[in-house]
Amino acid sequence: MTQSQDSDPKSLSKEDARQEFLALQEKLQTADLAYHQEDAPIISDAEYDAAKRRYVALTEAFPALKDEASQLEAVGAPAASGFGKVAHSVPMLSLGNAFEDSDVDDFARSIRKYLGQSEDTPLSFTAEPKIDGLSLSLRYENGVLIQAATRGDGSVGENVTENARTIADIPQQIVDAPAVLEVRGEVYMSHEAFAALNARQEERGGKTFANPRNAAAGSLRQLDPEITRSRPLQFFAYSWGELSEPLAETQFEAMKRLEGFGFTINPLTRLCPTVDEMIAHYRSIEEQRATLGYDIDGVVYKVNDMALQGRLGFRSTTPRWAIAHKFPAELAWTRLEAIDIQVGRTGALSPVARLTPVTVGGVVVSNATLHNEDYIRGFDSKGEEIRGGKDIRIGDWVQIYRAGDVIPKVADVDLTKRPEGAEPYAFPHICPECGSEAIREEGDAVRRCTGGLICPAQAVEKMKHFVSRAAFDIDGLGNKQVEQFYGDEWIREPADIFTLRDRFGSGMQQLKNREGWGEKSATNLFDAIDEKRQIPLAKFIFALGIRHVGEVGGRDLALHYGGWDELVSALDTARPAALAHRAADEAEEAERIAAAEEGRRARISDTRAAAVSACDVPETAQAAWDDLVGADGIGPILALSLSDALANPEERAAIDRLTAHLTIIAPDAPAAESPVSGKTVVFTGTLEKMTRAEAKARAEALGAKVSGSVSKKTDILVAGPGAGSKATKAADLGIKVLDEDSWLELIEQS
Repeated sequence: MTQSQDSDPKSLSKEDARQEFLALQEKLQTADLAYHQEDAPIISDAEYDAAKRRYVALTEAFPALKDEASQLEAVGAPAASGFGKVAHSVPMLSLGNAFEDSDVDDFARSIRKYLGQSEDTPLSFTAEPKIDGLSLSLRYENGVLIQAATRGDGSVGENVTENARTIADIPQQIVDAPAVLEVRGEVYMSHEAFAALNARQEERGGKTFANPRNAAAGSLRQLDPEITRSRPLQFFAYSWGELSEPLAETQFEAMKRLEGFGFTINPLTRLCPTVDEMIAHYRSIEEQRATLGYDIDGVVYKVNDMALQGRLGFRSTTPRWAIAHKFPAELAWTRLEAIDIQVGRTGALSPVARLTPVTVGGVVVSNATLHNEDYIRGFDSKGEEIRGGKDIRIGDWVQIYRAGDVIPKVADVDLTKRPEGAEPYAFPHICPECGSEAIREEGDAVRRCTGGLICPAQAVEKMKHFVSRAAFDIDGLGNKQVEQFYGDEWIREPADIFTLRDRFGSGMQQLKNREGWGEKSATNLFDAIDEKRQIPLAKFIFALGIRHVGEVGGRDLALHYGGWDELVSALDTARPAALAHRAADEAEEAERIAAAEEGRRARISDTRAAAVSACDVPETAQAAWDDLVGADGIGPILALSLSDALANPEERAAIDRLTAHLTIIAPDAPAAESPVSGKTVVFTGTLEKMTRAEAKARAEALGAKVSGSVSKKTDILVAGPGAGSKATKAADLGIKVLDEDSWLELIEQS
């Protein structure tokens, strides 16, 4: 039985608590192996911390579980088999975590309580950034580095001595050091080095890393030290293990002594005499996070007095005298360096924030969505403040939000850090890709390029959509290949894809001799293209990339019309009514604006009727339009977008060139004839024995077309309780009306 991690563990039965406990234990064990041994995290730090807190809470609520609680004392993961093993003379423990300011205050209070101190007794702490890298212990004897080991499971680590010797920050010899000195710290990789490494890896077709921590851990744990040498790793010292003599009387002085030995200690390490100053330094470090050039995930506080550290001692896996104050895993502050405009397949101009790279939720983020122009300026076209909108300017210090797989977005702006002279962002009215006018229709939040097929960005994005998995799904022809072929002017529209083999000839010389291609891969691509010359109607409609026509819309249109020619004919017939509908929309908006300015009530229905009447729509066109918008799942917005696309001469010609190379397959007919096969059915009112979705699916499976509105083409109206105007219209048109029981009786004859 799965329980919410927000629920009180004490509310669970013993069996439910045990099942959740075992599931969490397995999750934590798997996550530890992935993070510490394989350098490939499978869950975020936030998810891991939440699971660990819940795991501990269950053992506290049900003490009998502690006998099986292997993860309570787990630190890291066992040493990997590829390295020799090193037993740590002093265990390398983990730290307890603080997530709120109140947790830090509780930490200080618990220390005073343990030591029997009053609130007036001086108690200072060091505060330093918590580096997000790989923990390493360096053992020096008589000033000479003799051994380097990873944390491993805290007791036994991996011998990476030869790899550690390649890191410039790690001294090979130390002058005036204690006879035995174990220096502990973190191996990390800078953002700049990380970006360069990933670029090299991608160029060679090798593995790329999700973040600098993974890159640093993977680089240090190479079996070949020369690979480690080729990767610019760095090392911050922050602690020690076995010592033949004390380094100093305080943590702060001991860190300075390590610096004197030639180690790098973090320059942001501070001595804080109060909890308020600890938290203030935490805030200061958090604000600088994006500009440090390396990843941190919190701030570590340690009791400064070494004698007090000795008295406080250790719990089973953590010291009592230290704690890590973690940053929220999905939030980070960074600088907005620029705003770029991307043009999508429907012409939408989408603003993208270019950021100083920062790690958020375990992923390096350098771009984030800014939604639209209203979001950037903080108010809409009428000057009204919009919910969530920001006055965002280039140079601002912004907070980035990322959770799970959600696209990163700008969550907040720190106006106190705005650069002097920062100007409001001027959203472009000209497409940056083709120079066409970019317009914003009334009521639309998005500005769109009017260039259509002459806009290279739209053309490329449309073709990426065309070959996507839910559309033509051509094996070997993905986004990268589309961009490459478009740049080489091999394809300019979807129809060109199906003439590639003919244009290149049977030898395929042009393609097979390109880098990354060979005769076999070229042959496979052309064969994959040929396999897609037959395509189901629903997929074909979706693949065209027409605005508002998604997978569901494509399927609904395919089921309603049954064939591409039938759909095109219906759209051509309905075009005058579509234009009347657009005119009515424009007149309605004009009336609404005028009424608001004059302080009167808008007369929308009269305005729409007059606009439609003025267009003098033929009866056949109106009937075709009513049939289109009445089809189940199809409304006026989708219908008008589809009509506009097919009425555009350039787009229509491109579609006709494409269909000349294809066989478009009609939807499968029902397996057997049924009493409703070929009938058009409308459901209205409340169905009591099945949901509306079930009723629709059952009708379509039996070969019926399901429509959302009643017209002359309707054969059956199924009316449940609460049926209104549709039942009245059906009666006026002489359409058969059935209640739900009669409908079920009819279809059960199948």
